[in-house]
Amino acid sequence: MSNRDTEAALRYHQQTKHSYESLRTDSHFLDWSNRPIPFKTYLGLDPLPLPSQWETTEVPALRAVSGLTTSTEGEAIPTLNQLARLLYFSAGLTKTRQYPGGEIQFRAASCTGALYQVELYLVCGALPDLPAGLYHFSPQDFSLYRLREGDHRATLAQAGGEEPSLGRAPATIICTGTYWRNAWKYRARTYRHFGWDNGTILANLLATGFTLPLPTRLILGFVDDEVNRLLDLDTDREVALSMVAVGESLKGTIEPSPKVEPLGLSTQALSRTEVDYPEMRVVHSATCLASGEEAAEWRQQAPEPQFQVPQGPVWQLDPDAEAIDDSLEAVVRRRGSSRQFERKSISFQQLSTLLYSSTRGIEADFLKPFGASLNHWYLIVHAVEGLPPGAYVFHRQRGELE
Repeated sequence: MSNRDTEAALRYHQQTKHSYESLRTDSHFLDWSNRPIPFKTYLGLDPLPLPSQWETTEVPALRAVSGLTTSTEGEAIPTLNQLARLLYFSAGLTKTRQYPGGEIQFRAASCTGALYQVELYLVCGALPDLPAGLYHFSPQDFSLYRLREGDHRATLAQAGGEEPSLGRAPATIICTGTYWRNAWKYRARTYRHFGWDNGTILANLLATGFTLPLPTRLILGFVDDEVNRLLDLDTDREVALSMVAVGESLKGTIEPSPKVEPLGLSTQALSRTEVDYPEMRVVHSATCLASGEEAAEWRQQAPEPQFQVPQGPVWQLDPDAEAIDDSLEAVVRRRGSSRQFERKSISFQQLSTLLYSSTRGIEADFLKPFGASLNHWYLIVHAVEGLPPGAYVFHRQRGELE
């Protein structure tokens, strides 16, 4: 499969990495008159405004987010209110700021350059308050736009190599990356940003799903061509990056999907002209899976976690999730690019709570078993009460600092 061509990723890395020389000799400048608009706008379609009643409902405290897997008994069918909350706290508009050149509308998840190149789409079966279909989420007017009628979940399940959660999920949210919207500033490095910026959205989405609670599972192994065709994307400009299965249905099978025909829908031009950076499309094509069988095989190759046994003195974590009073939603609304630091130490319990709450694990098709991680955590400690200054490694499975 093309996904085994790791040399393509290395070539792209070498082509787009910064160096002492490149940062000082680069003549690139920003043409502000050609800056892309931050929204994908379909022309000639009627909006389906999303409800705002969810804003008046009580939301759980942040302390509830001590893990990102949700167990439910029986069905968990998302309501339109719940979908609205998921979409808002993943990619919705949360604040507006004026600056000398105009206005910036910030979103729930941060993005490199505030250019917001990740789009969200919803594929669902018939829900109590939403007909089956394929929808595009528009943060600009907080609406859904239906692109296709009918239940297309079987297409996603097939593209995902029959990943079980795609067949059981009443709804799936698909994230895509739009090359030019970010490349206007960052050029060929934009493909690096796809991972960063999609990741911030996914973190919000999975955490919000946990607080609802709705089961969510992140899916990265799928046949790219089939998903892109369903979304009717111009893959020279926009490509599917990830999917999140939302909810749980007890129905054993889903009906076959309608035939996927080209839509021929028009969208507003992002800017006056676009510049193509083909190296991004080359590296993306090297990550693509060509069949459901390849997607299933890729999923089976998920690495098993390797746990090390501590060799030196250890400190057992002492988390207190009850000490966190803010709701997840309040934190998302408040969060921005700038940070406010206090010049004082923190307690060992505060550090323990931070580590415990941020490393619980997620449901994902590239991790096995649940709670596995691709990361290793190291800490340089200066001013933690109850913990001597020094360098530490965090043994997540044991809840210990060494």
